[in-house]
Amino acid sequence: MLVLKRKINEEIIINSDIKIKILSVSDSQVKIGIEAPMEIEIFRGEVFEKVKANLISAAEKSTQHIAGISDLKINKLL
Repeated sequence: MLVLKRKINEEIIINSDIKIKILSVSDSQVKIGIEAPMEIEIFRGEVFEKVKANLISAAEKSTQHIAGISDLKINKLL
């Protein structure tokens, strides 16, 4: 992990097309602004974890559904 110190209004540039700017600092919060191309998804960490868990759950259910359909087709053939 790269750790950088930044002051208010200072920026971090990633790959020349992602810009992270420190907007304010107060108590235990840092407010940042992110400029990135529209095709780049940006999530808060806790939201990303929920999205990932939902995708995994949906994939597992889909796999179980497909397995159930295959079992039905095999049983009909027997």
